[in-house]
Amino acid sequence: MESMYKLWVLMILAEFLLLMSRSEAKVPAVIVFGDSSVDAGNNNQIPTVARSNFVPYGRDFPGGVPTGRFSNGRVPTDFISEAFGLKPIVPAYLDPMYNISDFAVGVTFASAGSGYDNATSDVLSVISLSRELDYYKEYQRKLRAYLGEAKAKIVINESLYLMSLGTNDFLENYYTMPGRRNQFTVDQYQVFLIGIAKKFVTDLYKLGARKISVGGLPPMGCMPLERTANLFSGYECSESYNIVALSFNNKLSGLVTTLNKELQGIQVVFSNPYSVFLQLLKKPSSYGFEEVQTACCATGMFEMGYACSRFRALSCEDADKYVFWDAFHPTQKTSRIISDHLVKTVLHKFL
Repeated sequence: MESMYKLWVLMILAEFLLLMSRSEAKVPAVIVFGDSSVDAGNNNQIPTVARSNFVPYGRDFPGGVPTGRFSNGRVPTDFISEAFGLKPIVPAYLDPMYNISDFAVGVTFASAGSGYDNATSDVLSVISLSRELDYYKEYQRKLRAYLGEAKAKIVINESLYLMSLGTNDFLENYYTMPGRRNQFTVDQYQVFLIGIAKKFVTDLYKLGARKISVGGLPPMGCMPLERTANLFSGYECSESYNIVALSFNNKLSGLVTTLNKELQGIQVVFSNPYSVFLQLLKKPSSYGFEEVQTACCATGMFEMGYACSRFRALSCEDADKYVFWDAFHPTQKTSRIISDHLVKTVLHKFL
């Protein structure tokens, strides 16, 4: 009887803390679109090899659970949600463990392997950005049924919308598959992607979104996977890829300026991780890191996804000493540092 009473008290306390966090929240919800940088497990529910719902992924996540996040723990949008007074994790829309009551305060439609270009999602048979938007429309219908029209409208209008994608368009599509390279120069492909990004933000605006963060590209030439391929240059960063990232980020920044002028009442910001990420790589010891060239998982040179799982016995003991978790994705610690930087320098205007 006593144990049941304690359980009841804990449940009441948990509900109270949740209500308190909601009352202090600066936005009603965080709504996410993108790729593996912000996927929380949507790919677990589709037939694709682009998954991470197995150890050692998630080993530093609460409970040591491999959720489908491509990290040893949480991803950037989890930290951003927490910074805005909401839940410390943003659940995946397709995760059957969650429902509309959870999604009302945060949801991610992101799919690992996706990009702006629908052809990018075809490479690994994942959820395209256009399909993510379809899921969002479905979410709106569920939200109205759950909260009622008036409250749902507030959530839709006042939520913070986060977009994080683009890297796969270049590394998994343009530079890997022949299709787009036969159609476009790299600069023309960037312009093509910018057009898709503009349409996507405009579509979100028409659906009621007003506070939107467009994420930029990291120094993608410094990912362990690209360093490994840069054998003849001593495994240094691939500067050609970094130049593309800088060029694309410059175009995204221009797009944000254009959208703010053209769409009345919208607030679009450019969340650019490039400089802070590069700072971690150039001065790792200042942030408590010891390794930037290789990742924690397996040899740290080329493994991600299932390859990490096969060689998990070789994974490092302390991921906090590494900038990268696998050959393509940052560790939880890196994600926290980058997220904190973006909240303080860019997203603070929504606080």
